[in-house]
Amino acid sequence: MPVSTALHQDGSQERPPSLMSTTSSSGSSRDSHSAMEEPTGSEASAQNGTGSPWGRHIPNSNNNSSSWLNMKGPLSPFNGRAGTGPAYHKLSYLGRVVREIVETERMYVQDLRSIVEDYLLKIIDTPGLLKPEQVSALFGNIESIYALNSQLLRDLDSCNSDPVAVASCFVERSQEFDIYTQYCNNYPNSVAALTECMQDKQQAKFFRDRQELLQHSLPLGSYLLKPVQRILKYHLLLQEIAKHFDEEEDGFEVVEDAIDTMTCVAWYINDMKRRHEHAVRLQEIQSLLINWKGPDLTTYGELVLEATFRVHRVRNERTFFLFDKILLITKKRGDHFVYKGHIPCSSLMLIESTRDSLCFTVTHYKHSKQQYSIQAKTVEEKRSWTHHIKRLILENHHATIPQKAKEAILEMDSYYPSRYRCSPERMKKAWSSQDEVSAHVRQGRRQSGKGRGVDKNLLIEAVPGLGSSAAV
Repeated sequence: MPVSTALHQDGSQERPPSLMSTTSSSGSSRDSHSAMEEPTGSEASAQNGTGSPWGRHIPNSNNNSSSWLNMKGPLSPFNGRAGTGPAYHKLSYLGRVVREIVETERMYVQDLRSIVEDYLLKIIDTPGLLKPEQVSALFGNIESIYALNSQLLRDLDSCNSDPVAVASCFVERSQEFDIYTQYCNNYPNSVAALTECMQDKQQAKFFRDRQELLQHSLPLGSYLLKPVQRILKYHLLLQEIAKHFDEEEDGFEVVEDAIDTMTCVAWYINDMKRRHEHAVRLQEIQSLLINWKGPDLTTYGELVLEATFRVHRVRNERTFFLFDKILLITKKRGDHFVYKGHIPCSSLMLIESTRDSLCFTVTHYKHSKQQYSIQAKTVEEKRSWTHHIKRLILENHHATIPQKAKEAILEMDSYYPSRYRCSPERMKKAWSSQDEVSAHVRQGRRQSGKGRGVDKNLLIEAVPGLGSSAAV
């Protein structure tokens, strides 16, 4: 996995939605380490095999939850303390952080061993208990993860509490963490499989008996959640090292490299999770769509947004699906969606007005009768939809538009809030001569003396109609 390219390269600069809170306990769930925090909410249901911290709902524009990197409040990665005693407290804070990383990894590997040896192998040795497909869905590639982290623990143990050496372990194995993507993508299937097992008397009795025999305070569901929790916590653990490491000291760049590496791993997993959810949802939409005569929806790229809106002069609400290459308009009928129209993003025109903070209009720039005046439920929903529509108009335009110009246009909202339009026809006129535009930009830079980015005032001249009642 090329983790260097893992960050979400989306014109919106949005972050992929969080898998779950990274403040969940990473310690062992054995009784000897039962000081761990009890899970609450969706995490608790997931640990008991009755729910998923991911869920299957594709966020529409009303869901603007922050990613785990932007969470407020305390973010200590050390919920269950691994070290105690006088010798532990004599260590420097940095030394204690390093020890925490190693000891929590040790407890995590113990939990992985328990999943593999105390559950998976016992199930395999019990003929007829579970079908092979149930075992596969329930445990995923947990054996590969156990093997990887067992080796990582050996590497960490050989570091002799050297923070730079600890950081190097993560950099050297960065590519191997790709196996967590497979596990995390399978996790909803794991929860579903465990829920199904607990509805079978024989299987439920097996899992309860195993938990009692092993004297585990928490069920198998909580153990299966731990790999998802752990992979999203490594960058936080490494950040604790950086906080107390002298930037001028040799090796600081290695610590920073490790943080960047594991942050990219987490971002990659989050992004793959988002893509996986959207792919599942796209197939659901395809199966529920009535009267659609076009090709398979997968040919139109990823599902970006979906929402139900009130539309001017239309009695019933319309459900809109925005894909990478098309805006699909439908009417809800029971559990199904009746096709009502579509506009290719390459022909899409957006019209915004300040008269109503919740309204915007989308239309086919060649067929003005195909127009939809939409009322969002919130200002944030409108902002999200108009932003993504602009981005997709730019991305689907046939001409090559400089990246800085794209970014400047997408930033226009905060600078030019008055009525304006964005359409491929206007973009075609605006960028018909890239050399001329580039010359204007260079001239604007010389006049401004700033020499950074694209002058937004100049961009208005280069793209006629921006910030006015005329078209863009």
